[in-house]
Amino acid sequence: MAVKLRLKRMGAKQKPFYRIVAADSRSPRDGRFIETVGTYNPIAKPAEIKINKEVALKWLNNGAQPTDTVKAIFKNEGIMKEFADSKVKKGN
Repeated sequence: MAVKLRLKRMGAKQKPFYRIVAADSRSPRDGRFIETVGTYNPIAKPAEIKINKEVALKWLNNGAQPTDTVKAIFKNEGIMKEFADSKVKKGN
């Protein structure tokens, strides 16, 4: 089972709100998911991002692939750098 970290759309028309979730890559965008990692509200200025770093790093270490948008959000929050640093430490 390939796991992806991706956005699940919530909210009303013209008012998007997203949950960042770990989901099987075969499940639909707003369908079944395994675990919630965080939230993303692009409407707020500046955009509101809340991520549970421990859960995000757990999924990345277990091989989950983030989508391009989630990868950009993680990069802005410093999670991708932390993940890369943990991989370097494991190698030594």
